[in-house]
Amino acid sequence: MYRKLSALRTELNNLRTTQLLNVAIKSPTVKTFTLKDRLCAKAKPGQFLMLWIPNVDEIPLSIMKTEGSKVSVSVKQVGVATRHMHKMKGGETIGVRGPFGNSFSQTSGKALLVGGGTGTAPLIFLAKQLQARKKQFAFVVGAKTKTELLFLNDLNQISSEQSIIATTEDGTYGLHCCVTKPLVSLLAEQQFDMIYTCGPELMVSKIFNLAEHYNVPLEASLERLMRCGIGLCGSCVIGKYRVCRDGPVFNSKQLREFKNELGISKLGFDGTRITI
Repeated sequence: MYRKLSALRTELNNLRTTQLLNVAIKSPTVKTFTLKDRLCAKAKPGQFLMLWIPNVDEIPLSIMKTEGSKVSVSVKQVGVATRHMHKMKGGETIGVRGPFGNSFSQTSGKALLVGGGTGTAPLIFLAKQLQARKKQFAFVVGAKTKTELLFLNDLNQISSEQSIIATTEDGTYGLHCCVTKPLVSLLAEQQFDMIYTCGPELMVSKIFNLAEHYNVPLEASLERLMRCGIGLCGSCVIGKYRVCRDGPVFNSKQLREFKNELGISKLGFDGTRITI
């Protein structure tokens, strides 16, 4: 059994080259890339892959969708690697490792999903599975402005029967507020069995506090600096955990252990602790 597990981990960590099948524009700064990879296509919601841009860098990306042997990820243009990624087109060669990390658990009751920015991507993946299992859920998605509000078409296609709330901080679309504000009334008026969230860590920290106040279990997918994806480099450490190996999904009990660090500080590229 150990040998089989070790062989699987080795296979997942081996770099495979493949081609981009499609590139779709989602916003002025975000594109969704679809590629073919047999292993990553078996991923569960919450897991991530490491994507290698030839001659540039390797970056971690949450998996947004799988279909057959295809897998999709969404990439925001924020640095050197992602700028190069955004210039790539269908047919170009990339490298991939994974899938890595754990996944969201499947609640048996009603769920509340809260996404911010590209952090919404793994929650789209999860929502589709909840829909397939005919589970009830509410989905709150937020951004600073309308042009940065992602995946609304994907959300509307999931199910018209589910509650979908959009927020923008400048009021250009949906509710004029931050993404956490509607949660107060939702949690006070409705019974949820689980909250799932992914997005900026400050947002996650606020949702953690709300979940604790209303005594609702929470699973949060954290985004931290990852260099290796397999727990060797330590760049993604939070508390006693390595986000890439022990996460990226953490439950309420684990979040309580490092709540004094959540949304407050993290490790920078040079290994020093910086304020979020």
